[in-house]
Amino acid sequence: MRVWIYLSTLLIVYFAYGFYLSVQNYEVVPSSLVKAPSDNFFDYRGAMNVHTDLSLGSSNLLQVVSAARSAGLDFIIITDLNQFGQQAAYDGYFGNTLVLQGNKLSYLDSRLWYLALEQKQMGLSLGEAQTKLADLLTQNRKQREEPLVVLAHPFQKGFTWSGPIPTGLDGFEIINLKTLAEQAWETSKISILWSALIYPFNSRLAFLRLFQEPTLELNLFDQVSTERPFYGFLGSEASARALPFTNTVLKFPSYERTFEVMSTHLLLQSELTGNFSSDRKKILSALRNGQFYLAFDLIGNPKGFSASVESKTQIYPLGSVIHFKPGMKLNVQLPAKPNVFFEVVVYRNGSRYVTGNEQSLEFEIQEPGTYRIQVRVSPYLPLPDAKRWLTWIYTNPFFILSEKESSKPIPLQPRADKTNAPLDPIPDPK
Repeated sequence: MRVWIYLSTLLIVYFAYGFYLSVQNYEVVPSSLVKAPSDNFFDYRGAMNVHTDLSLGSSNLLQVVSAARSAGLDFIIITDLNQFGQQAAYDGYFGNTLVLQGNKLSYLDSRLWYLALEQKQMGLSLGEAQTKLADLLTQNRKQREEPLVVLAHPFQKGFTWSGPIPTGLDGFEIINLKTLAEQAWETSKISILWSALIYPFNSRLAFLRLFQEPTLELNLFDQVSTERPFYGFLGSEASARALPFTNTVLKFPSYERTFEVMSTHLLLQSELTGNFSSDRKKILSALRNGQFYLAFDLIGNPKGFSASVESKTQIYPLGSVIHFKPGMKLNVQLPAKPNVFFEVVVYRNGSRYVTGNEQSLEFEIQEPGTYRIQVRVSPYLPLPDAKRWLTWIYTNPFFILSEKESSKPIPLQPRADKTNAPLDPIPDPK
């Protein structure tokens, strides 16, 4: 009898706490707030490193696209692992969602994903593809227009990259959702269990509390990007792996939920038109030139965010390679002022350089260097988590070169009309 009383009490407390969690909203920018569009850029949201049932995923392409549309994505890039000659017909628009077919290939102990306009397949076998990849990685990426070659999850257990970063690599995943999940499991299995218990009441909080800053990836990213133009990517690693559950199939986390957690936001200076051929070129060009930022959408909708370097006559988008001139300014604009304590941090060569606590940040660039931005927020989460810092937005760098440095810059953009020694980790402000 006493056991039943204890169990009943625990269930009552559990459901009462669950009800409390179910009415909590942890968005730092309310979803009801109308986002002011940027004057100079169009924001398109998408997911990369997505798998179907041809390789690591649990659903076919049409089901994956349906989930992407439900999550509000403008584009997805399918990267099924070690598939040859089967997917070329999948490119195209599905409703308003653009599907691009890439490849994910095993290479040494790691994995690379690849996207191109013309040569969609790297060969008819893994051996042939690896030979072509080896050649691409030795090339100078500035001397080729395509393809896009990205290192997936450089620090994921079992796939860790060793040795220097090849010159032919366009970038690597500074965030991979599967890697973050594995790190959370290794750090605290009890925390994972707690998230599982509260998931039925507040799925947003269940994912939010498990996020960890990708410190190793950011340190390596800063080291490489101070040496040459190099870009940071987000791998959704969406697969919704099917798990047996009685007579049904439980897919967890679902494709839609994975797409909602974090995404890639392209900041284009002209709109996508709905023409597949031209839009594919526009997206690939933006990805190769680092013209995008990564957002933790679960915290809040970032649309309306923009960052640019401006001179008297030009606006330079994220990822630009620019020769330093006196009077240049770096501008950062948030879509709204977060309803929690926050900071906009500009890093120069991997170190904190300028910090602001307003919706807009503008300062004059005084010296060459590699500049990137992080927007960090500090929401209050219920016990046992309490207050903590989370990064909402990560941008790609601006590469500001001295006059003596030689680099082939990205073509200047006119003003748009309105029609391996670790660097210091991010310190928390007192």
